Amino acid sequence: MAAFERIPEKEGRIVKVGLVGAGNIGKTHLSAYRKVRGARVAAIAGRNREAGEQLAEEYACRHYPSLEAMLEQEEIDVVDICLPTHLHEQHAIQAARAGKHVLCEKPIALTLGAAERMLEEVRQANVAFMVAQVLRFWPEYIAIKQWIDEGKLGRPEMVYANRLSQPPDWSAWFRDAKKSGGALYDLHLHDIDYLIHLLGPVASVYAVGKQSENGAWDHVATNLLFASGSKAVVEGSHLMGKDFPFTVTMRVNGPLGTLDYSNTSDRVSGKREGHLAWYGEGGRQPVDVKAGDPFVNQLQYFVDCVKNGERPQIITPEESVQVLRVMTAIQRSLETGEVQRIDWMWRPGEMGKERECKE
Repeated sequence: MAAFERIPEKEGRIVKVGLVGAGNIGKTHLSAYRKVRGARVAAIAGRNREAGEQLAEEYACRHYPSLEAMLEQEEIDVVDICLPTHLHEQHAIQAARAGKHVLCEKPIALTLGAAERMLEEVRQANVAFMVAQVLRFWPEYIAIKQWIDEGKLGRPEMVYANRLSQPPDWSAWFRDAKKSGGALYDLHLHDIDYLIHLLGPVASVYAVGKQSENGAWDHVATNLLFASGSKAVVEGSHLMGKDFPFTVTMRVNGPLGTLDYSNTSDRVSGKREGHLAWYGEGGRQPVDVKAGDPFVNQLQYFVDCVKNGERPQIITPEESVQVLRVMTAIQRSLETGEVQRIDWMWRPGEMGKERECKE
């Protein structure tokens, strides 16, 4: 597909962003845009009028009750979708049909059919599209990938990762499995996506977990076998007990040593503790990490792509759909108790079909 027309930079032209969603992640994106070069939030859309108007006043822009109303009244370049997952498809398609570039919060969708329809629409509209998988822009995770890409670890052999949290309490929609997909799609997805970024295609998965009363898989442990031969165990939970700190871990073991990252954050005090270290022949040594806000990194990258008429490559739309295929395979494994093989070869129109890879 040809690149799209770049936004002219004459007369100080900047990328105008229309943000949809005034909730927790919407506020996070809005705060980050203050530090993004060459972009400005021109409008905010959301059904919560009070919250939307308050944010619009804070960011010196207008509030609209819906994306449709915003598109009718505002001249914008990018639609940033910060809505509950079940609303992603509708709004991404609406924005693409209006000729707007689209940044969409993760996951791309909850079903492969929805994801395929989104891909087809952005292709036909010839607009940039990226799913906001923020770990790919997180300083420590960038450092881990660089370390491995440079061969300092050798081929990764075993990986352990976790992402453990108390039940989210900032929005009621998280508790509806049909809207959020539970911890499986909202939390576990982060590490699955990053490991695909790090290690490539997944050949098979096997998962065990616990369902909440609402039917959501809210504590999951997944074994992954990658096409490269690397193996991983990943745990994700929204069911940790009261006062348990938000905890993340990424430990990568290879023939030359071990990379170890851990971080904990206390929800009450806000205190954070973490490290990224290398354990090799010379013993323990800290790994240099380039400072930066991951959300600013992510938004800056997408804005730069739009300004330069380039399609995002750190994460492509096709890869986001493939990540969703792995997530649906994990869900099938949870439901059936069986190993699920994954075929990474697909063609448009076949994404909704369940196919096993050839051995």
